[in-house]
Amino acid sequence: MIEPVLKDAALLADIRSASRDDEQIRLWWLGQSGFLVHWQKQYLLLDPYLSDSLTKKYAGTDKPHVRMTARAADPATLDFIDVVTSSHNHTDHLDAETLQPILRANPQITMVVAEANRQFVADRLKIAASVPVGIGIGESTTAGQFRIEAVPAKHDELGSEFVGYIVSCGPWTIYHSGDTLLYQGMAEKLRPYQVDVALLPINGAAAERRVAGNLNGVESARLGKEIGARTVIPCHYEMFEFNTADPREFVTECKKIGQPHHVLRCGERWESTALQQ
Repeated sequence: MIEPVLKDAALLADIRSASRDDEQIRLWWLGQSGFLVHWQKQYLLLDPYLSDSLTKKYAGTDKPHVRMTARAADPATLDFIDVVTSSHNHTDHLDAETLQPILRANPQITMVVAEANRQFVADRLKIAASVPVGIGIGESTTAGQFRIEAVPAKHDELGSEFVGYIVSCGPWTIYHSGDTLLYQGMAEKLRPYQVDVALLPINGAAAERRVAGNLNGVESARLGKEIGARTVIPCHYEMFEFNTADPREFVTECKKIGQPHHVLRCGERWESTALQQ
């Protein structure tokens, strides 16, 4: 089992120590596609998966979800979250065992989802359909310090139920792709946002896994280059043994094409000061 750089009390202490009202953004990779973003003492949680629900669900089946990395934090302890997102309905992006404790711990939280998924989200989390804020592709919402716009994602197919998010906070722009493959016009659509940090999956697509595919490491590096991202941080690997990738392929391609990048370990912090060095 891979141990996070920081987890539980140590991770929470690091998050609290970084809570400063300055002009820098900070983020922590929490595993899979989950990131915690800090900007001016507010916190945005992107697609968290902090449970063993899928491991339990598929135990004893022909598609076991054997966990590779230990959980970074108990979601019930994340009692300082202002905004949380779900990019689509797959459990590693919409997990009741993660999100229900977070909603209970943060009564004033804003939850942002694709409008097409709003009723499904409400049913899974056992909340009123009016609680999640639904946005369609090309639409945006403002929650605290964060402006969030939905952009298309292709999780084997394009559709309104699969989105990525453009997050604007002060002068910074983060692109969280959700789960996606490349699609025609993708780079042209994303380039005008002038992305500072692109959070992209690298686990790729393999028919034998029997799950919807994603960008692989080479594709993520090249997409980052094509959209002009100031840095790319890879994700969606080292969670389940059957559906992972080696980030070295991504790193090799980034170096080859001159794409700035930063590979985090689970529970590790990144700060925007790295872009100014």
